[in-house]
Amino acid sequence: MKQVAFWLLAVVIAAAAADAQQPSDLLPELRKGGYVLFIRHPKTNPDQADTDPLNLDNIKAQRQLSDEGRKQAKALGEAFRALKIPIDKVISSKFYRAQEAAKLLDVGEVNSSVDVTEGGLVVSPNENQRRAKALRQLLATPPPKGKNLVIVSHKPNLQDAAGKEFGDLGEAEVVVFQPLGDGKFKVVARIAAPETWTKWAK
Repeated sequence: MKQVAFWLLAVVIAAAAADAQQPSDLLPELRKGGYVLFIRHPKTNPDQADTDPLNLDNIKAQRQLSDEGRKQAKALGEAFRALKIPIDKVISSKFYRAQEAAKLLDVGEVNSSVDVTEGGLVVSPNENQRRAKALRQLLATPPPKGKNLVIVSHKPNLQDAAGKEFGDLGEAEVVVFQPLGDGKFKVVARIAAPETWTKWAK
């Protein structure tokens, strides 16, 4: 019985997630503001690696956006503007691929922050925990009235802050969070394919 109940719960959750991604439900809410859109940086060059992660000013030693990734960032921004989604500001990781994507979105002022920068093994466990806590606070804090917040960051950051279920977060995927205050938030939608936003904008 427990297995059946768990399966039914999984079906209900999956159905709810699917419903939440319908533009007729999601877009009117986003136009009202009050949400946080977490974007994993768009597509990168798979033959590159971060070889000097302690020196974030050494851009040449970082994995970069591919040409397709740059197109994805521009297209996302164009779709957000066409869909009239109001953005207060954009907070990006200090890795260049995230900063470049945030600027290519062209939807608001961009501020880079170590709080949403991937740490991994090159920073202490305490620092990784601090960053996870900082990101959780961002996800839980409502933006200014009538606006949304955009965060351009990395998969490990979201996993640490919001749970292991984001281990499959794809490049350019957008996760829409509703801040509930008091350190709490909920997932409203996951839009894996960036071209989905372009389709909605047509």
